[in-house]
Amino acid sequence: MRTIVPVRLFVLICAFLLLGSAVKAQSLSLANGRLEIGAGIGPMFFLGDLGGSLGRGKTFIKDLDFPLTKLNKGLYINIYPAEWLGFRLAGNISYLEGDDAQAPNKGGDERFRQQRNLKFKSNLQEAYAAVEVYPTVFFEEYDGLTHKIRPYLVGGVGVFHFNPQGEYIKPDGTTEWVDLHPLKLEGQGMKEYPDRKPYSLTQMNLLMGGGIKYYLNETFYVGFEILHRKTFTDYVDDVSTKYIDPRYFDQYLTPTQAAHARQLMYRENIYNPGTSRRYINTQRGDPKENDAYFSSILRFGWRLGGDAMSKLKKKQLKCPVYY
Repeated sequence: MRTIVPVRLFVLICAFLLLGSAVKAQSLSLANGRLEIGAGIGPMFFLGDLGGSLGRGKTFIKDLDFPLTKLNKGLYINIYPAEWLGFRLAGNISYLEGDDAQAPNKGGDERFRQQRNLKFKSNLQEAYAAVEVYPTVFFEEYDGLTHKIRPYLVGGVGVFHFNPQGEYIKPDGTTEWVDLHPLKLEGQGMKEYPDRKPYSLTQMNLLMGGGIKYYLNETFYVGFEILHRKTFTDYVDDVSTKYIDPRYFDQYLTPTQAAHARQLMYRENIYNPGTSRRYINTQRGDPKENDAYFSSILRFGWRLGGDAMSKLKKKQLKCPVYY
């Protein structure tokens, strides 16, 4: 699915500007302790067409490939107009991967994915704005933050950049990773396939999830969060619909690109060199479901200013005491 990136980026920028205006209106500052900064680290999981578990492919965690789990790292800033409500700006760097070789071969529908033998990897950069809601704040029995546990829900909108690559086997047997987007493996942009439009490597996503924080003291907390991303593209792994006729690669690509494309579009003959089935216009991916990814993050954060800062300043101003 093609995403109109400039329009959606404009919407995201407007949201950021509105958030900035709200912050200014609330006079949030270090002085009142309504600002938190932090970092997070944890596993990132890809949910797409490649790999998976037993049987027919399903959405979400049923088809997770744990051996392909990658590390996600991020920074964030939180602003609180009220203790029960927070606004977050964040950025993450991670990596996504999918491989049909991870599908077990137990004689079920999963064997078709293993025989398909496609694989990809991609770097991922992400930025997003989100809203956090802390429902238990209204039931807290004492002031301050020390030793408090705060569960929360989070949802927002983001933008991410990816660049899928495939593993090309050279004639001498060595391998190299090549960019898949320029190869038009499913006919994107070819007049012979007018319904298959080129896709953008920068896309929007929707985020939803939840987490929990534990404040060790008035300024520092640790937390855990699960955050799911719904995307608007089925091409994070460059696999979506049906195989095309490989003769068109010579018309649209350079000779080197055409050689790459013929191998990376169809790889069943690498898995089983004796195969000779007719594959043109047969299923390559599932266009009914867009790709997704989610993370499990261990978070570390610091609240700036507020009561803790005031106590520190008072302590520094005290006269020496002699015993």
